[in-house]
Amino acid sequence: MEFSQRYLALGDSFTEGVGDPDPTRPNEVRGWADRVAEQLCASGEGWGYANLAIRGKKIPQVLSEQIDAAVKLRPTVVTLYAGGNDIMRPKVDITQLVLGYAGAVRRLQDVGARVIIFTGFDASKSALFGTLVGRTALYNERIREVADVTGAELADYWRWREFSDLGYWAVDRLHMNERGHELMSRRVLGVMGQPLEGKDPEPLTRPQMNRVESARDTSKWAVDYMGPWVQRRLKGTSSGDGLSAKYPEWISLGADGTVSR
Repeated sequence: MEFSQRYLALGDSFTEGVGDPDPTRPNEVRGWADRVAEQLCASGEGWGYANLAIRGKKIPQVLSEQIDAAVKLRPTVVTLYAGGNDIMRPKVDITQLVLGYAGAVRRLQDVGARVIIFTGFDASKSALFGTLVGRTALYNERIREVADVTGAELADYWRWREFSDLGYWAVDRLHMNERGHELMSRRVLGVMGQPLEGKDPEPLTRPQMNRVESARDTSKWAVDYMGPWVQRRLKGTSSGDGLSAKYPEWISLGADGTVSR
């Protein structure tokens, strides 16, 4: 199938779709990028879709492993986000990490792609991740500079304050849930200039907990999610080990996950 317009998604778990489970899809997740592609492909405007994002990838891995493949695919629109996994490391030089970002954007632009890059999320209201806000703010400033010097468009996640509602987040507290991914798809489609129908999804209602219940919930979360994350760091492994890109070649994607080539 020939596609006159081609949307390519690059990055880590955020773009792969972790937090939005769908056992019928590759890697068993759907996610905002799939949702964006579903609307584009249903528009009748000849859109194709590919997604090279894999969970656990850090900036150097995304730039070294995905950009060459992206250039060969010759996309017309690209979304690129990486950095969340780097920001959470014990030590990180944000400025050094982002140095290759502008070059990657220019390589994509050189093959005719319109490139959209993301700022990081403002986790200042999070008791767990609020200490990382300073790092994220520096990361965002560097990303804004990349947008300034390359002309890339900005999906300003930092300023989309609605995502601070916990009802848009999965139980792992690291990824958006189904409604969060749907909301993100609408924000990205807005940056793309695509029409939006209906209303934004309402956040899930979270049960009210007293201090004891909250402490128990946090303890369970630490065992179920933080513990395995720390173990992977100590072992030098990644949640993405053994996984392949969901859609490494151009497809047309239906809302039910149906793939046409």
